[in-house]
Amino acid sequence: MSPRNMIVFAVLFAAALGSWYVSRVRSDVEQRPQPVDPVHRGFYLKSARILGTGADGSLLYEIWAEHAEEQVDGRIEFTNVRFDYSPEADVPWTVDADSATILPEQQRVQLRGHVRAVSSQGFSDGDTEIRTEYLELDPENYVAETDERVQIRIGARSLTATGMLASLNDNRLELKSNVSGKFAP
Repeated sequence: MSPRNMIVFAVLFAAALGSWYVSRVRSDVEQRPQPVDPVHRGFYLKSARILGTGADGSLLYEIWAEHAEEQVDGRIEFTNVRFDYSPEADVPWTVDADSATILPEQQRVQLRGHVRAVSSQGFSDGDTEIRTEYLELDPENYVAETDERVQIRIGARSLTATGMLASLNDNRLELKSNVSGKFAP
């Protein structure tokens, strides 16, 4: 074999050895277990129905949602939401909203976007409707609260205010500020 052929053979051998080593290193990397993305650890539900229980374990409320997803920090996010107290709770309020959040450390439901609370047995024994962009519900204490602008319709009467605190089980309502209204005779 000529010296020139020996050099070509050595270069080809080195190239083959190098490509074998590179392919071995890549396959080792692919075979190592990849860490799990924490975003995918929670649950995701379509057409969800979530049941909330009271301190005694009995059914207190139901949340119906188009989607429900548990986030990394433990909060649950809902879209196109309806919140109903159970018939046993004897609180005839239904609340609808574009979205809602339940935080793991709090027992409050935070409703956002076109929030509408309705009761046929609401305040003053008439149909009552409350509208706002944000509302926090404390289901166990039957309390609804917001610091946002609210519109309240009780029969033919209507009120607007900034901020509200409502006790849903005994039909009490406290408006916080900037109250104005229209009362038909």
